[in-house]
Amino acid sequence: MDPQLPAQIVQFLAPYLPYLLKGLKLAGQEAARKLGEKAGEQSLDRAKALWEKLRPKVEAKPAALEAVQDVATRPDDEDALAALRLQLKKLLAEDEALAQELAHLLAQARPAGQTVTASGNRSVAIGGSVSGSVIVTGDRNKINQR
Repeated sequence: MDPQLPAQIVQFLAPYLPYLLKGLKLAGQEAARKLGEKAGEQSLDRAKALWEKLRPKVEAKPAALEAVQDVATRPDDEDALAALRLQLKKLLAEDEALAQELAHLLAQARPAGQTVTASGNRSVAIGGSVSGSVIVTGDRNKINQR
């Protein structure tokens, strides 16, 4: 499993969780409107698909369900997001097939041709995974290569 997968799932799902836990009682367009620029109706549909795959595992584990509910009520709370990341990490470590399926769904949810822009001195823009890499910014840095 990609070690970044739980964080990517949490980042993608967090804004949608209030609607997903309510069974999407709000119409897709209204939810997308409330989420503003972060979402469109297609993104909401992808979030539903991701959640439907993940939901049975989450509901089977009380700690994971509590973490999801915390993020749904406080989607900007870093502690709640961290707790959910940890619970997803545990769940996905137990089920590699689910991890692969969610990674595939998440890849489909990303907009095609996504543009990443770095602006300003010593800025870094990352449009994908840089696991195992070193990023150095600043002046007069020396990197010893072995």
